Order: sequence, then C-alpha cells, then structure tokens
Amino acid sequence: MRPTEITDILNRPISQELLARDLTRLAYIAKDGTPRSIPIAFTWNGAEIILCTSKNAPKLPALRNNPMVALTIDTEVHPPKILLIRGRAELDVVDGIPDEYLQMNGSYQMTPEQRVEWEAEVRSLYDGMVRIVVTPTWAKLIDFETTLPTAVEELIRQRAERQHA
Repeated sequence: MRPTEITDILNRPISQELLARDLTRLAYIAKDGTPRSIPIAFTWNGAEIILCTSKNAPKLPALRNNPMVALTIDTEVHPPKILLIRGRAELDVVDGIPDEYLQMNGSYQMTPEQRVEWEAEVRSLYDGMVRIVVTPTWAKLIDFETTLPTAVEELIRQRAERQHA
C-alpha cells in the first residue's frame, strides 16, 4: 500500500474519530509462535500510534523477535466502525514516564484529585517504560456505509454478476 493511500484513509473523519479513542487491540506473534491480541491504551500523533508498557512486559521479547503487528480500533455500536492498521513496532526504552502514557490515560473519568493520586502511583511504580511506536504500513476503514469488509464486497460483486447474467 502506498503511503498516500494510507494517509488518505487515516485522514478520513471516521478514522480520526477512531484514532481519538482510548483503546486499540494489538495483535502480535508471541514467543511460543501463537497469536496474541490484547487491549492496550494508545495515542495517535498524526503519523504514528504510540503504545506504552512496562519494561518487563511479556510482549516485548515477542516484538523484538517479530516486530510486525496489527491493530484494531472499533466501536461497540451497530453497524460498527472499524479501523484496521498494520505496521512494524519499534521499541523505544525511556527513563521515567513517557508523556504519551500520561496523555493516553487522561480521558478516563477521574477527578482532579484522583488524577494526582494516579499519576503519583504511576511515577512511584515505573522507573521507565517502553514506547511501542507503530508507523502504519497498511490501513483499512470499514464503516458499513461507504466501505465494507473485502469478502463482503466480493460477495456483492458476485451477486451482481449472477443477476446480470
């Protein structure tokens, strides 16, 4: 997929809505060779998806071994809106708490007092974190109005061909 195609998809209003959500599902291949899909907080900086995790997270050795990942960001309503992204995870070990981690956890319902307590707890727990930086290499938006899953598009095309035969 060409970078301009990816940018066009990610800049659509529905994609921007989805990229502003709190959680994505990160899919990767674990060290034992089996797939994993985990919910994880994220933030979008306009070019990359940033995820943050502890330096001892089990996903890190797996991502070092095979950095190819897939992300799903979706809604819980019918019809769902779904943004599918593939890319390569780059791991960036940082001292302290990355700004993105504090931003991505800022939308949960917390009073200002709870926020202060939460941030103090985070700072006392982590001496550093790993930023998982994913630059999209492929993207697809499915909104069930203007875009459909590829298999459904194929079925619709086949039905139309049968009806016109």
